[in-house]
Amino acid sequence: MQQITMMSDWFVYIMSNKARTLYTGMTNDLPKRVQQHKDRTFDNAFTARYTFNRLVYYEPAPDQKLAAIRERRVKNWPRAKRVALIKSINPNWDDLSERFSLERLLS
Repeated sequence: MQQITMMSDWFVYIMSNKARTLYTGMTNDLPKRVQQHKDRTFDNAFTARYTFNRLVYYEPAPDQKLAAIRERRVKNWPRAKRVALIKSINPNWDDLSERFSLERLLS
């Protein structure tokens, strides 16, 4: 996985909750966006209502256009294919956002 230090990159990400419901999104500031999900910054948003608080997958994209294309593609996949994508890099469904603070300390 790529480090999160390059804030000019875009990312496609998947958040999950305790019930392992999935939400796919894109952003150019992954640590900030994940924190917004965890803080339920937007009270009435789908992600706040279903408590998406675990980053289970992310991948970099070189620009906003390609991130949007990839996000739409992943969103349209059947759930089984998205779960396989998550398990390919995160078989235990760990919260990958825990790496952000460690990476900042090491950089």
